[in-house]
Amino acid sequence: MRIISFSADGIKNAAEKGFYDWLKEQDADFVCIQDLQCSEYDLQDNLFFPEEYNPYFFDDIDGKANGVAIYCRKLPKAIMTGLGFADFDMEGRYIQADYENISVGCLLAPSAEPGNADQQARKNEFFDLLGNHLQKVRNKRREFIICGNWNVAHTAGDVQDTESNSTVSGFLAEERQWMNELFSEGYVDAFREINSDLDEFTWWPEGDRGKNGWRTDFQVISKGLQYSVDYGAIYKSREFSNHAPVIMDYDIEL
Repeated sequence: MRIISFSADGIKNAAEKGFYDWLKEQDADFVCIQDLQCSEYDLQDNLFFPEEYNPYFFDDIDGKANGVAIYCRKLPKAIMTGLGFADFDMEGRYIQADYENISVGCLLAPSAEPGNADQQARKNEFFDLLGNHLQKVRNKRREFIICGNWNVAHTAGDVQDTESNSTVSGFLAEERQWMNELFSEGYVDAFREINSDLDEFTWWPEGDRGKNGWRTDFQVISKGLQYSVDYGAIYKSREFSNHAPVIMDYDIEL
């Protein structure tokens, strides 16, 4: 089973740069796209609705920011939008496809501008809620794969310039500790199961792939899937946004 996760910085812009043409060649079972920056209604071209997929969208209330989508080759039993977080669900941050014993989610976490204490406090609130949610669903008789732009880098190996970014949102000590706790309490960083290289970045804030790289795009899996990871790669040959697609293969049958 192949899952591609991609933070688009605007899905229309990514499409103009060839994202959907590339996607046709990938034979993915799921495609999780974050940061659409438009509503489903705005996507009038058939390009955005490939025939081989069942596409589902969850828009920001204004339809102009955020937004997530999940393309499923096999029809899901149910689609869940939002996480039950009253202050965040209208921002189009999470959509999940449920199957018999597994759920695949697409997440766009909030970001915070450097030095903006209010934005950082709100981001921390989201992660507090998300941490509680992820621990609760561990009790369900199903496995989870949560793909997305988490807007956090986990370790020093996930940030190219650790010294300059040590006080920047996304690499703050409390954010990294949150990730430490997540990965010690029932969840796994799927990419790191098969790749420990320290130069594997997925996001370049300034758009220059030669400097200030971050790995903030994760496929987080429940621990029961730890040994199902077959392959993982970050696609860098073409640029569709400031983020690179993350491709993961799992030995899983739906």
